[in-house]
Amino acid sequence: MIPMFLALLAVVATAAFAAYVRLAPSDPGRWNTDLLTDRAADCAVAAAEGSARFACLYDMPPETLLQRLDAIALAPPRTMRLAGDPASGRITWVTRSALWGFPDYTTAQATSTPQGTRLDLYARLRFGRSDMGVNAARLTDWTAQLTLR
Repeated sequence: MIPMFLALLAVVATAAFAAYVRLAPSDPGRWNTDLLTDRAADCAVAAAEGSARFACLYDMPPETLLQRLDAIALAPPRTMRLAGDPASGRITWVTRSALWGFPDYTTAQATSTPQGTRLDLYARLRFGRSDMGVNAARLTDWTAQLTLR
């Protein structure tokens, strides 16, 4: 009797966790934030535990750059725009993992500078501490596609 109860309890707990991860609201005010930092625009993805950053200069207007990036970001499955648009200069997307639906948030900000348009990207997880390099891989893929267009 007790093993059956424990098995049922484990199933209910797993289902509750899965529902929470998939249904927890995403507050645009928390995730679609200003990315301007004093980070060098070295065009390299810098990964940290559960997040990744990228900064680079491009020779195109900010809105055009974000339009191209938005098309790249929305092409794969399980990614949707949370907030912003190319005209505002900042966009945040939510990408969910296939099995559990864990959300990762990626924010892009394009700013005009005298040297060109600076693109800052910040990808981070919401739950847990490690993303096993997924956010850095996403930024690497998106920026590689951006330069190929």
